[in-house]
Amino acid sequence: MLNPKIIEYIFTSASIQRWNDYPRMVELVELDKQAHKFIIAYFIAKLEKDVNYTHLIEAGIFEFLRRVVVTDIRPDVFRNALQKKAPEINAWVINKLKSSLEPIDNGNFLKKFEDYLNDETMYKKERFILKAASYMATKWEFSIVYQTSQFLSDIESVKKSVEEEIEDYYELIGVRKLALNKKLAKVVDLSGRLRFQKRWAQTPRVPETSVLGHMLTVAIFSYFYSIEIKACDKRLQNNFFTSLFHDLPEALTRDIISPVKYSVDDLAEIISEYEIIKIEDDILPYVPSSIHEEFKYLLGLYDGKKDEFLNKIKEDGKIKVVDDLSAYNSDKYDVIDGLALKQCDKLSAFIEASLSISHGIKSRELLQGKKEILKALKNIQGVDFQDIGKQIDNSFGTTGQTQTQLDFD
Repeated sequence: MLNPKIIEYIFTSASIQRWNDYPRMVELVELDKQAHKFIIAYFIAKLEKDVNYTHLIEAGIFEFLRRVVVTDIRPDVFRNALQKKAPEINAWVINKLKSSLEPIDNGNFLKKFEDYLNDETMYKKERFILKAASYMATKWEFSIVYQTSQFLSDIESVKKSVEEEIEDYYELIGVRKLALNKKLAKVVDLSGRLRFQKRWAQTPRVPETSVLGHMLTVAIFSYFYSIEIKACDKRLQNNFFTSLFHDLPEALTRDIISPVKYSVDDLAEIISEYEIIKIEDDILPYVPSSIHEEFKYLLGLYDGKKDEFLNKIKEDGKIKVVDDLSAYNSDKYDVIDGLALKQCDKLSAFIEASLSISHGIKSRELLQGKKEILKALKNIQGVDFQDIGKQIDNSFGTTGQTQTQLDFD
């Protein structure tokens, strides 16, 4: 499903600084930008017609992987380089990632990745939506950068350039709504704020990851899980977007670490009940009414409860929790692999701890957390998450003394 090398590429984006030639009041990193981009793309797409959401997910992952390989080249410089040297740059990117991507889905993922980079007409509509979403995420970041950069001589010209670019995407209804600061803009703001909440708040880590970035890593893991089990399109899409939004309520409640959440009797249930209230009061009113029911389903709301990590299907218009999903791999059942998504969530936390330990940060919280998470990783539908964890542990260095380095030469 996944291998340590591609996982390391994904997490490298948490160290790639954005706007690093301007003073910033907070760190802005590529992983958070990509997560915000995916969230915005989802809402823009939901206001359009004839969008293939599997293509949207795949195109976003392809662009993310390419972005990680080219590291922190300024977007304007990168766009200019692509116009003149696209075949050469794409060939270089593919060469860097080939050995990591080849084992995934018997080489089919790598083949689609190559095709996407070399054929600009592939996933054309979805590509345009992602481009618009990328712009909106960048514009949101710039509103932060501008506050601390007004003394710089070129900042007004940058501001003008950023503001004018929006006209390129006005044909998309979602972009027009965001530009007018309508309800949808509040959801975008809310999700963007999750980049300010750092995971593992009780211990230093390298790289630091935010709640927003974590949501994307879990979503990407869910995609690779879905293609490993040959999930139907709707199942793959549900898994990805459920993962992408699984911590959205934490923008209202803040990230509560598991040892605290589960150390007090009934505290987890109390938090869940409060999350439902906040979702209904402060999130759903700003989500387009046409997707209310779908969005509630993705957030894990059902029968007055909330749990995004249960196996669910829809049958006869009702949400049902089932143990075995093997008989429901069809779009009509609207499947969510909740138990597998919980494993993706745990795997992401395990990697966060392992990476920091491999950098020499061996706090009690990280060492104990890593140990407990590894024990909790399971085999779901033939995908052995614990074995993936052990591979990662071996690759990163089990003693925590060495850090595997990416080779971008």
